[in-house]
Parts: sequence; structure tokens; C-alpha cells
Amino acid sequence: MKRTDQEIHAAGRSPDASEAYEELDIDETAEPSEHSIDASTYAQPRKFRIAVFASGSGSNFQAIVDAVKRRELDVEVALLVCDKPQAKVVQRAYAAGVAAFTFRPKEYASREDYEAEILRVLEEHEIDLVVLAGYMRLITRVLLEPYEGRIINIHPALLPSFPGVDGIGDAFRYGVKVTGVTVHYVDDGMDTGPIIAQEPVRIEPDDTLETLAAKIHAVEHRLYPQVIRQISEGRVRLEGRRVVFE
Repeated sequence: MKRTDQEIHAAGRSPDASEAYEELDIDETAEPSEHSIDASTYAQPRKFRIAVFASGSGSNFQAIVDAVKRRELDVEVALLVCDKPQAKVVQRAYAAGVAAFTFRPKEYASREDYEAEILRVLEEHEIDLVVLAGYMRLITRVLLEPYEGRIINIHPALLPSFPGVDGIGDAFRYGVKVTGVTVHYVDDGMDTGPIIAQEPVRIEPDDTLETLAAKIHAVEHRLYPQVIRQISEGRVRLEGRRVVFE
């Protein structure tokens, strides 16, 4: 299924921006003087480009964007991918000037069909790393194969305990004393990929599900940008199921 022009938006760009520039009279045959400086001298290196996949409010998306603004994370948040066009995270992307690709899964014949479309968008934006942040869909081989070792996810529990869609609630109801946050590589299972980083969170006797969720989210918002930075700097290596930091 082809995407329409309305489904992908590059925020902050004006199609008529070129009209604001006057044509300069430049002699292209002129030889450079001894004082000429090659423009490549000041060329900026290409930034590490990430795409964030999200389905809901986008608090982790916002935490990543804010970390970039504070210069704690030197990457370009180049794209948001969202399966719910009305989700709050889409508005967060517009506000941050991040291009957003939205789609409705029911409009495609299969999961593989919409992932093929997503893959084309990722390639168009030259994405280096896919960051799942509350994206409530399993990833198939259509994305896993071309982005092997380049898709990560954050989970609100200490995997392999309490995988699935309600890690916070499952841990709370089970009565464990310590839960936490896990960042892991994505494979074709449910929260089964190699673990990159984990941080524990104690469940106190007076905690409610709401207070525990707040503590978990605070750790997520700090830990995820840290891991993305380490990956973007080439300091994380995957050896089988072992993740090695350099």
C-alpha cells in the first residue's frame, strides 16, 4: 500500500524557502586564490541518526529529544514512526521539528506489508538505529533482517521477569520487592533479545501502582538516552547474547 503525502510530515520546513534567496553572480571559471578555503574544511560530520517508534503519549520520545537539546546526547532524532496517527507522541514530534511517519495497520493486508513501507521510510531517512519507545507491536523479519543489531527496546521490568505489555503491573501484583528497567536488543520474540542495560527499582511497602510507575518512568527517561549515546559512540558490541561495553 502506498503512503499518501499526508502520512509523512517534515516539521519546520517551508516548500518556498528557496525563493527567499537572491541569485548571486558567481564566476565558476575563476581559479581559487592562495587564500581560498575549501568549504570541506568546515564540513560537519554526519550525525548518528535515530528513528523512534512509539504508539502512545511519547514520554520516552520526549526524554530523548530533551537530552539532545541539553547536549547530553549527540544524535539526530530524524524520524518518528507511529501506528496511531492521533497519538500524543505525533504532536510532540511536530513541536520538536521531527518528521513523523504515521500509518494505520488495518489498512494493510499484513504486518509484513506495513513494515515494508516503514523500511522504505527508514532507508530514505538514512536511519542508523531504531529505538522502540512504547511501540506496541512485534517486529517481523522485514525490519529485523536489514536492521539486525540496530533495533533496541526499553521494558519497564527486569527481564527476563515480567515480559509483555504490563511489566509494571505484573511485577507489582506478583509482590516482588525489586523490579526495574531493561534496555535490550530486539529479536523475533517478546522481550527476549540480548540485554544491554538494567537498573533496579525498589518497591516500597507504601508504593501504589501509580507511584511505582512514576519511579519506573523516571529511570527510563534517564537510562534510555544514556544507552543511545553509548551505542552512537560505538562503545557497545554484541557478541552472541553478550553485550560488551568498550
